[in-house]
Amino acid sequence: MPNKETRIVGIDPGFAILGFGSIVCQRVDQKASVKLDDVGVIETSSDLDFGARLVVIFDDLHQLLPELSPDFVVIEKLFFYRMSTTIPVAQARGVILLVLAQLKIPYIEYTPNQVKQALTGYGKADKRAVQEAVARELGLEKIPSPNDAADALALALTAWLNN
Repeated sequence: MPNKETRIVGIDPGFAILGFGSIVCQRVDQKASVKLDDVGVIETSSDLDFGARLVVIFDDLHQLLPELSPDFVVIEKLFFYRMSTTIPVAQARGVILLVLAQLKIPYIEYTPNQVKQALTGYGKADKRAVQEAVARELGLEKIPSPNDAADALALALTAWLNN
């Protein structure tokens, strides 16, 4: 990365809760710094039908991303589990990718194992170890919550640490 400020937004895809985390990174000469910019979640109500939940994600991201003004976004790369949520999460992820394309925001993807490796040095680390690494890297007194928000920050930090 050049000697400039870079804003990275991580997005942890979900249809009930979508986590986002924004960090600001800077490298000047041999010095690097990273700080928390914003973190949170987009929640959709289980009272809504699935299509309406996707609309909430679409609308909220269209409002949020221009406010955060990222240089790029990092999104978790899906791999398939034997869980009932895999397809709905994939559909929410499609909405996220659509919004990024419409806003012309570039993105990169990392698998959960790549995130674990970057933050802990061990590709099979548990969630707690990753969350503690997020807090440590950002100089936070406590782990961000909910987990979806911490996961989004982990994605953003992975991009920072891999550059």
